[in-house]
Amino acid sequence: MNPPARGASCPLILSVCSLLVAAPAPTALGAAPAANEPHKTAVLRDVESMRKQTQVMIDMMFSFAELGFQEVDTSRYLTTLLEKEGFRVQRGVAGMPTAWVATWGSGRPVISLGSDIDCIPQASQKPGVAYRDPLVPGAPGHGEGHNSGQALNVTAALAVKRWLERERLPGTLQLWPGVAEEQLGAKAYLVRAGIFRDVDVAVFSHVDSDFRTTWGTAAGTGLVSVEYRFTGESAHAGGAPWRGRSALDGVELMNIGWNYRREHLRLQHRSHYVITDGGDQPNVVPSTAAVWYYFRELDYDHIVRLREIGDAIAQGAALMSNTSVAARVLGSAWPQHFNRPVAQALHDNIQRVGLPRWSDADVKLARALQGELKAPVTGLAVALKGLQGSVPDQERIGGSDDIGDVSWTVPTVVLRYPANIPGLPGHNWANAIAMATPIAHQGTTAGAKALALTLVDLFTRPELVQQSWEYFRGTQTKDRKYQPLIGKDDQPATWLNAKSMAEHRDALRRHHFDPTRFDTYLQQLGIEYPTVRTAGSGGAKK
Repeated sequence: MNPPARGASCPLILSVCSLLVAAPAPTALGAAPAANEPHKTAVLRDVESMRKQTQVMIDMMFSFAELGFQEVDTSRYLTTLLEKEGFRVQRGVAGMPTAWVATWGSGRPVISLGSDIDCIPQASQKPGVAYRDPLVPGAPGHGEGHNSGQALNVTAALAVKRWLERERLPGTLQLWPGVAEEQLGAKAYLVRAGIFRDVDVAVFSHVDSDFRTTWGTAAGTGLVSVEYRFTGESAHAGGAPWRGRSALDGVELMNIGWNYRREHLRLQHRSHYVITDGGDQPNVVPSTAAVWYYFRELDYDHIVRLREIGDAIAQGAALMSNTSVAARVLGSAWPQHFNRPVAQALHDNIQRVGLPRWSDADVKLARALQGELKAPVTGLAVALKGLQGSVPDQERIGGSDDIGDVSWTVPTVVLRYPANIPGLPGHNWANAIAMATPIAHQGTTAGAKALALTLVDLFTRPELVQQSWEYFRGTQTKDRKYQPLIGKDDQPATWLNAKSMAEHRDALRRHHFDPTRFDTYLQQLGIEYPTVRTAGSGGAKK
């Protein structure tokens, strides 16, 4: 099914496949979509039958609320579940303790399913409550909804696994997590480790308020994430400041220099920073200080150029402050480009599944939260969007996602599924409110159905896999080849977020979902759904 240049064997999964019983001879299936109808009906029925299991997975991962590189409980939960379902799991891949690859089956095609698992700092929030009400004050929370994507993938994969077993079909399912996506910290290392070397098609799932997919150049940017660490000399800041060399002066001079240079950079660029080390206390001249930058642009060459400008300004700041500076990459992301033939198949299946039927309570929560945030009060999505192609460069701005590195390695699409509320700020406590409610439960099940239908297409239509590679090798990569933004000596920044999680993990674990005692996480927390402010009652809540 794969182009000959990819090879007929799958070395990456041989160690896994050799431990499993070889798949029997394939059942004859027609390539035409009409011949797939009984099989699609079967997987839809299986996904529907797992609605409760999907809800439990969503609620469980919501309650874990772990930051990037520290997704210990989340990864343990998912890998244990997958092993019980017959998947072979490799843990700690690509030098990341919370990264893993789960594989089932043998032979081609090899279809890879990914979704992120990390959460947002200081976004702890009670679900179903349409105003700020943290579950654990100051703790992280799922303010991007990453608790739902793996539930979607696992549900679809289990339905398709059962179908492949019944029909005695060859093929391999591969599941993996997007570790530390909020730091853009992992997927380039997964690529470098060869995780996708023998994959035919990758399908990535990401939460949204709409139900859609796209092909071609995506709207966002790529980036390289760099921390600049300045070193000086300490001294008594009151008694002998002239004997010190302030590393913090180096950081502040770099930020001043960058902010002046910002005016003369392309409008398409985005850059932002946080000071990660500002010294210890005011009466000690800081001997160390550090600042962390994201440099975003539309293509590899411009990203590299931004990094070079940052490096030069850092050296100038070190010269002015009589300090030294060293840089280390903490993450990276290529601009995204998605596969047209697979996106078309996915879009057709989204159209078949359609949007969930939202309840009055779902819409009430959405409208109350939108009003609370002074956003347009539109409720929830009621119409599907068309299939969108490449976004013109003049319209490309905003965020990044390291799925871009995967998309330049193997034919890739992203399934965006309707599990959240429109009009929210993103990377915010408000984006967590719907993520352990019927909105997320229904939207994720709808997404699992669309993914399962698309997997049937990929496993039974060899021409679709072939067309995906023709697009990848022709339209996408003919004139532009993937070059990693990480260096050969760069390693995953697995120390990130360790301090924050150490501070909050015990409190978060006291709130872990217990599905043996409660039907839903809302029930466990004693939350009436939806809980909204009562109009005209002076801020009283109901």
